[in-house]
Amino acid sequence: MRYILAVVALTGLAACETLPPASKSGVGFGNYDQYQKEQTQRKAQSAGAAGAALPAPDAVSGETLEPAQSVGQPAVVAQPQTQVQPQSKPETDLAAATQTALNSTPTPDNPGISDENDFDAVGSRRTIESDKERMARIKENYKVIAPQALPKRSGSTGPNIVDYALRSKHPVGTQIYKRVNLGGASKYARGCGKFASPDLAQIQFLAKGGPQRDKLGLDPDGDGFACAWDPAPFRKAAGG
Repeated sequence: MRYILAVVALTGLAACETLPPASKSGVGFGNYDQYQKEQTQRKAQSAGAAGAALPAPDAVSGETLEPAQSVGQPAVVAQPQTQVQPQSKPETDLAAATQTALNSTPTPDNPGISDENDFDAVGSRRTIESDKERMARIKENYKVIAPQALPKRSGSTGPNIVDYALRSKHPVGTQIYKRVNLGGASKYARGCGKFASPDLAQIQFLAKGGPQRDKLGLDPDGDGFACAWDPAPFRKAAGG
């Protein structure tokens, strides 16, 4: 019995003195340092499959780049700068143009129109003495033309409706001459429609024997005036 207890005690002491080589290994894994290396290799292989492998930390330069340069972009060559002349504001130009227009002397719209009624314009270029000389020249050139008789018409120019209007004294619509209205109103309308104005109709009416005869049917009421021709304007102009 004592022998058995001694063997058990020795065995326990031996187990406490020396750890087995795999004491640092986890369940189902080998050495932990080896495990970390394998994990790093797997991550590198996965990154290489998707794109280029990332450079190692030691391969990246620690040099500080200049602020004017950017990695991956070409350097920009400085171009010579052209000095830009300052431009005036549109408001300033408009104000200057307006002031210039106000200070300038306006050109008259029609230089041929007299400005004799403008005292300032006349006073700046004429004096009392020059006016006296001007009036004297006007009196020298003034001529009185005595009224003369109107010239007589030469040749045959057709009936004179002005003379006919002044010789007749009765108003429009007063029957003076006897008429036989065979065609009636339709003949009157057709006949007057051939003339551009009552004056032309009256001339043709007198040329065809009017007012005693009305061959064209232009004076159905017998007043001696064709197609509503009115002598009143001619009589009024003559003062009658």
